[in-house]
Amino acid sequence: MTAATPDKVPHRALITGCTMIATLMQALDSTIANVALPYMQGSLSATYDQITWVLTSYVIAAAIMTAPVGWMATRFGRKNLFLTCLFGFTAASMLCGAAQSLTQMVVFRLLQGVFGAALVPLSQATMLDIYPFEKRAQAMAIWGIGVMVGPILGPTLGGYLTDAYNWRWVFYVNLPFGLLAMTGLIMFMPKAEGDAGMKFDWTGFAVLALGIGAFQMMLDRGQDQDWFNAREIIVEAVLAGLGCYLFVVHMFTAERPFMPPAVFKDRNFAAALAMMFAVGMVLLASSALLAPYLQNLAGYPVATAGMAMAPRGIGTMAAMVLAGNLGTRIDQRLLMAIGLAMLSGTMYAMSGWTPDVPERQLLTVIVLQGFGMGLIFNPLSVIAFATLPIHLRGDGAALLSLFRNIGAAIGISVTSFSLTRGTQVAHAELAGLMTPFNRVLQGNGAAEQFLNPATSHGALLMDQMINRQAQIIAYNNDYLLMTWVTLPALLLLLLMRRGNKAAAPAESHAAMD
Repeated sequence: MTAATPDKVPHRALITGCTMIATLMQALDSTIANVALPYMQGSLSATYDQITWVLTSYVIAAAIMTAPVGWMATRFGRKNLFLTCLFGFTAASMLCGAAQSLTQMVVFRLLQGVFGAALVPLSQATMLDIYPFEKRAQAMAIWGIGVMVGPILGPTLGGYLTDAYNWRWVFYVNLPFGLLAMTGLIMFMPKAEGDAGMKFDWTGFAVLALGIGAFQMMLDRGQDQDWFNAREIIVEAVLAGLGCYLFVVHMFTAERPFMPPAVFKDRNFAAALAMMFAVGMVLLASSALLAPYLQNLAGYPVATAGMAMAPRGIGTMAAMVLAGNLGTRIDQRLLMAIGLAMLSGTMYAMSGWTPDVPERQLLTVIVLQGFGMGLIFNPLSVIAFATLPIHLRGDGAALLSLFRNIGAAIGISVTSFSLTRGTQVAHAELAGLMTPFNRVLQGNGAAEQFLNPATSHGALLMDQMINRQAQIIAYNNDYLLMTWVTLPALLLLLLMRRGNKAAAPAESHAAMD
């Protein structure tokens, strides 16, 4: 199958459905296990720090194995690789559900990440190839629904399965969908032969894996280890910088490197990578902040908090369908500009929230936020490949997934760190105001009686009130931070060009030792 004749691909709808199932499976599994961690912790006899490796192991493995997807698809054939990864991901999911110890769980999650890393970029590359250019906006709208909605709905579905059955069904749920997707791809996906003469650039892969792995470890462990006050974090930061530096040098000096430098020479694609990084920072970080905000400060029950976040997915799906229909008639850059403005505007609105925010206002902002993300993501997926040569699509899809994952990891880490430190700073500032000279504490009123710091009960009650207000301030500052992350991305639109036709095919690259 080649992208030169996408209008002649048979069973396009069935292939689309199967690739969408694979995309949704991988996207859901990035967040579906989060709410089940406390239940896993008890079943596997793990501490809080240990159980987080269930998430970390998956993220690290997926991040490292995303980069070589383009090479593996060319070497072994996209269909062969797709089926292998689907089978491995489904089997690893079943093993995760059957795990009896923390060690088994971490090993099986590593395997799940290794096989799952290729599913999203392979799905995107397949969709780009089977649809002609004039229908690519609609194709990316369909594909993007799985990528964007999966992480948003993951906690809701995970909470339901854990509550209705047990945490093991968070992983078992992948079995029927995996079997369905594999059956469909075996029957309907055209087969392309691999290039047996290609060699793998082990040097490039090794230094990139070192850089990504050490960087992810630094982000995951930084908050617990007090960041650069710990030797471990310093070592991981040095290794991350060294690995990334060596990878860049090797890429531009090797005869046939692991990642072709030509992919970065396309202006549209390079700008899209930067924008995908910024969107990735906000995508998961915003939902990771909202759930505990609603539960801990607004007093929402767990199930209600999960349902309150679901409308963001509805807004995203609506925007993607709209963007897909308008993509051939309106400049995609205009749609992205509207989406970025909506996303930054909703983040700014959330920076002024208090826990008693009206439900109507909360739902309106969340829906508009999801709508803005949909308007960004769909046109971005189209314009990124508008001028990129066909033979670089596999590497390009892998790089977009890699930058989104790295952006998400940095976003979650930065906002978590900012939330903790911001709470501490705000607590200290507010506590400094609680003196005998404060008029609120003077007189014979209830404040003096119940908030008297000279009594243990008064000191405890006052500390709780101060801590609550400090957390509200810290959350507001985090959402304001994400506002300023989103706004500069508008400047990247000036670097993008509107593509009017598919790029011409060219000779494929091969990595070598």
